[in-house]
Amino acid sequence: MPHIRPVSDLRNNFADISRIVHETAEPVFLTKNGYGDMVVMSMEAYEKYKLDIMIYEKLKEAALEAKSTDARYDFDEVSKEMREKLIEKL
Repeated sequence: MPHIRPVSDLRNNFADISRIVHETAEPVFLTKNGYGDMVVMSMEAYEKYKLDIMIYEKLKEAALEAKSTDARYDFDEVSKEMREKLIEKL
């Protein structure tokens, strides 16, 4: 169930909101005059959210590329190439 609080709680009950976002890893939705205004989340949850978005975008890009070409890659080839690139960077 989403956590919905008035924006005034950010000032009046900051510690409680901070505890909620860190313990649950879920955002708190803040309202102003009964309407959605802001979302507060922990840094960890935000970083995970950004990573999830990046992964989704890469998968979407790969799906579009797969539809536009018949080229397919062998897992062993790709993993070998990735290992070589990692070794180069080290």
